[in-house]
Order: sequence, then C-alpha cells, then structure tokens
Amino acid sequence: MKKDAVTAATINKGNRPMSYPPPYQPPDRFLRRWLVISASVAALMLLWQLLPAIEDWFTPIEGTPRVVTARGDLAADEKATIELFENSHDSVVYISTAQRVLDVWTRNVFEVPRGTGSGFIWDDAGHVVTNFHVIEGASSATVRLADGRDYQAGLVGASPAHDIAVLKIGVGFKRPPPVPIGTSHDLKVGQKVFAIGNPFGLDWTLTTGIVSALDRSLPNERGGPPIEHLIQTDASINPGNSGGPLLDSAGRLIGINTAIYSPSGASAGIGFAVPVDTVMRVVPQVIRTGRYIRPALAAC
Repeated sequence: MKKDAVTAATINKGNRPMSYPPPYQPPDRFLRRWLVISASVAALMLLWQLLPAIEDWFTPIEGTPRVVTARGDLAADEKATIELFENSHDSVVYISTAQRVLDVWTRNVFEVPRGTGSGFIWDDAGHVVTNFHVIEGASSATVRLADGRDYQAGLVGASPAHDIAVLKIGVGFKRPPPVPIGTSHDLKVGQKVFAIGNPFGLDWTLTTGIVSALDRSLPNERGGPPIEHLIQTDASINPGNSGGPLLDSAGRLIGINTAIYSPSGASAGIGFAVPVDTVMRVVPQVIRTGRYIRPALAAC
C-alpha cells in the first residue's frame, strides 16, 4: 500500500490533473446521433421549400389593384424620337404587289400575292418612291397610306442600276405630306438615323441606329455596275423595310433603305441605304422620262 501511494504521489507531482481514458460508447449511439442530425437537416430543407406555399395558405386573397407609380416626364431624346415619328409616318406607305400566273389546266390568268415593301411620298402630285426590287416582276402594286386608304399604283419609271422606282397614285383629298428632303454628302459616321417601314408586313415600324459607315458599294444583282456610295447603318432593316425612308434626327430624308447583309436572311445590324443625293439626281429624271440615263462623255 505504501508503494502504491508513493507511486501515485510521484505521478501527480506538481498538482497536474490526472487524465483517464473516455468511457466506452457503443457504435449504435453514434448512428442515432447521425440519424437525428440528418433528419433535422432534411426537415429544415423541406420547410424552406414549403414556406411560400405555407405563406400563401395563411395570406388572405384580397385581389386589390396595385397603385400606379407616377412616370414623370419623358427624357428629351424620347420626346424628340416620338415627335419625329409622328411627323413622318404619314409620309411612309405600305406597298403590296401581285403577279399574274397562268393556270396551265384552265388557261385562266389570275393574280397571286408576290411580296410587300415600303415607300414614301415624294411630292404633292402623288409620286411614290421605292426600291426597284420591290416592284420588279410584279403585274400590279397597291399602295396603302397611313390612314388605311388603298390605291392602285401605276409605274412611272425606274432606274434598276440605282435600285430606284417611282410609282404614282391618285389621291383626291387629304393628300399625305411629302417627306422632307435632306442631304447625304455631309453625313458623319456616328450620326443618329431612323428607319420607318413595314418589316415582315408589320406596318409603320420605327427602328433607330447610327450611320455606321459611308461610301459603301454592293454588287448589282441584275448585272451592270455596282450600286455605289451607299450609307451603312446598324438600324434594324429587314425584308419589308426595302424602299422605306432613312431619316436623320431632323426628320429629313437622307436615304432609301435598300439592302442588308445577313447570313441568315434577317437583320444582322448591317443595312444599306441609297443616299438622298443620288435619289435627288435620279428621281426627277425618272419622273420626266420614265428612266435614268447615266451621263457619258461623247466622242469627239
């Protein structure tokens, strides 16, 4: 007994606490703890998922209307764009064409829809300017004004080399105003532009963008020299916009929307317009003579 006491005193010298191994716990006790923790976590996750449904269950259904938040004034650029469209859209027209088809069985000739496009009022005499490819191959064309009136149009003449055509309608009263004429020789890359037309038959659609580049050239699908000095723009131009006006921020005509570059056939942000300086040179001669004759040097 003395030997054991001395040994215990020697081991506990310095009053340090004595340590003993932890009591033995059976494995099923750890398993129960893990199951309780897992069940608690699962219950919390389920409660979190069901919380919106529980909230809806206890929330009374009142169905009261929401209070409208005051809008305030429109921004200055928004007001300017709205004013431009309201002042210009009456000068833009919707053009639908038809083509004569021969029934080989009955030998009867009838007309079928061919396509649609856009145009704009050129003067008070009822002349309408559009792209040549809008009316190319058509046997008849109908021009619809912004107020819904339809008129059968006659072909005055065209310049395929410039993709420009002139139609004429007989408006007896409430004649739509001609589009104001601007210039294109002084355009700058970065200027705002506005296109009004009828893409995919969606009449009187306004799209906006900028002048992306100047003096572009495109090959002429009908052969001959390329169409030159085109305006490139990123304003959205799609099938049906052809022949519609490209306007500057003052609402003046600066070009005729004529083509797009797109691998898919839809707008890819690269559109082209015939500049108004070219239109001003070609259209008056087409109205006078029915065609445009390019100037040429005569041999001496």
